[in-house]
Amino acid sequence: MTPILYRADEVAKLLGVGLTTAKAKIASGELRSIKIGRSRRVPADALEQFVQRLDSEQNGNGAAGATATPSESPVSIA
Repeated sequence: MTPILYRADEVAKLLGVGLTTAKAKIASGELRSIKIGRSRRVPADALEQFVQRLDSEQNGNGAAGATATPSESPVSIA
């Protein structure tokens, strides 16, 4: 069964960042979270939205929804 909520340490591992960075993104609200008791948890869909938002901001508005295969890639390596 796939988890629907992740702890900060799990988020850090999934995103490939340090725990401090993950906690900072959660604390700032940049990465949506919910509070359960005294703990913060990040919904799985919030992780996907966060990555899509970063991709869109860094690579253009249409990049987040793009599903180009390697042969369709607009980048030419010569």
